[in-house]
Parts: sequence; structure tokens; C-alpha cells
Amino acid sequence: MALSPARDGLSTFYFLLNMKVLVATEKPFAKVAVDGIREVVEGAGYELALLEKYTEKQQLLEAVADVDALIIRSDKVDAEVLDAAKQLKIVVRAGAGYDNIDLEAATAHKVVAMNTPGQNSNAVAELALGLMVYAVRNFYNGTSGTELMGKKLGIHAFGNVGRNVARIAQGFGMEVYAYDAYCPDEVMTAAGVTPVHSAEELYRTCGIVSLHIPATAETKNSINHDLVNLMPKGGMLVNTARKEVIDEEGLIALMQERADLKYITDIMPVADAKFRTLFENRYFATPKKMGAQTAEANINAGIAAAKQIVDFLENGNTRFQVN
Repeated sequence: MALSPARDGLSTFYFLLNMKVLVATEKPFAKVAVDGIREVVEGAGYELALLEKYTEKQQLLEAVADVDALIIRSDKVDAEVLDAAKQLKIVVRAGAGYDNIDLEAATAHKVVAMNTPGQNSNAVAELALGLMVYAVRNFYNGTSGTELMGKKLGIHAFGNVGRNVARIAQGFGMEVYAYDAYCPDEVMTAAGVTPVHSAEELYRTCGIVSLHIPATAETKNSINHDLVNLMPKGGMLVNTARKEVIDEEGLIALMQERADLKYITDIMPVADAKFRTLFENRYFATPKKMGAQTAEANINAGIAAAKQIVDFLENGNTRFQVN
């Protein structure tokens, strides 16, 4: 714990330890978010260091050498980074997903890994609905489209993002269904959502399905030809989760078989060029992941990460630990 003159009245001579927190962001936080992080970190008596817009992994390896805590966004923290970070105690991914952290390596290095669940949820949910509107209006190409009102929306995973998607979709007048093996039915019904009890039932029931599942060994490539083929005519799959959950070749084969299906994603597929060539009017991918790219989410996630670090270092709070 770093003692602060503001809290204990002692001079810097009596500091037990000068903790150093690094914000390492290839895609930087907004300045207002960095200012908020600085206020939290320096207010606790710690040193804040910034590594922004770095272009080589070596820069990250050098920057982590003497830090006690690390805040990242989509930056990768693997075994090599953890090997270089000899003093590291905690790494926090500012956002919900944390598959860019090697959790086994973090555990082996006795480093606590955390995320900041909920901080980006509304931003991602709003984007999901925005993508749906864009798609049903035929990408604003001047032709007649359809409306979301009255359509059946399936939410695949009913976590923080999924619940916000449900809330917003209900404002559009959509019928909302959800499947989540780990969420009790009563939580969904309390939110005005109809629970279903298998992914197959969800896809068979809903004309639009919004993905919010993490990329795990269980879910990778799970959104495949056979599952999506269950969707009714005119079906639309919206992905603001992870590209790894999509069986890309299987989906391409299905969309070649069914000219009625659309795939709309916030995560550009590996086979983006193939999707664009084959499905010009039925496919759209954002040029880079945009779900959390709002000023509000940027600020919320960054400051939450800083507060979690301070709380962990001073009080041992591991509430959001993921390893």
C-alpha cells in the first residue's frame, strides 16, 4: 500500500511503497478518461504512466518492466508480457471481454486479472440496435425497407449487454426472447423478456438474433451453418460479441444457399473480403470494432478500471477477478 500525505500527513520519506500504474493502450482513451484515471490513481498516491498509440510489442514489454498495475483496452497481455512485468500484481481490461488476457499465464504469474463489466453495456446495445435499423432499411440505399416494430428479436446471452438490448428493443416495440443457460428464467421474465431453453429454439423462433456470447472453448465456431439455418425466412444475425464465435465458412455456405439471410457485425471477419464479394446487399461489417467507442463508455470503463486497481491494492478486493 502506498501511503499518501493527503491521508496520513507523513512526508514522502515514510512511503512504504510507490506503486506504479501503467495505462497501455494501442487505441488510447479519450483525454477526459485519462484525466479521470489520473485523478483516481494519483489521488491514491500512486504514479501513473502512459503508453499510448504504441506500434511494437517491444514497447509494451519495456513499459511493463517496473509497474505494479496495468490498465488495457484491446491490448494483448500474454505470457511474454507477464514475464516482462516482474512487479505486476493486477491487470484490468477496461471493458467486458477479457479474451485478450492469457488467464492461465496470469494465474501462473500470480497476477490478478479483472474486467469492468457493465461499463460499456449501453454503448454496445445501442450499436446493436443501430445496426439492425441500418440493415432493415437496406443500408440506406434509397429502397423500401422494413421496420423493427413487431419483429421477434432473439438475444443470445442475457448478460449486461443483452439486458440493455432488450430494454432498447422493447422501446422499438419488438417481441424479445432470450437464451442463456446461466440466467434464471425469472430474471428474463422480470425484464419483460420471454425465455427459451435452447439456442435452437431461439434461432427457430426469431427473425433477428443478436449475439452477446463470449469467446470460450465452448462457444468458438458455435454459430454455424445448421444453427443459423433454423432462422425464419428473411433472418438477420447481428454480432457485437466476438468474431471467434462465428463459423465463417459455414455461414458463407449457408448465405450462398439462402439468399434471404443477412449478417451484420461489429467485428470484421477474417473472411471479410469474401463476405463483401458474395453478399453485397446482405452483409455489413464496421471497419473496426465500434461497440464501446463512445465518450461515455470510454470514460466509464477507464475510471472503473482505475478504481478497481486502487481497491485491490489497498483493500484486496477481487470482486471482478476473472482468473
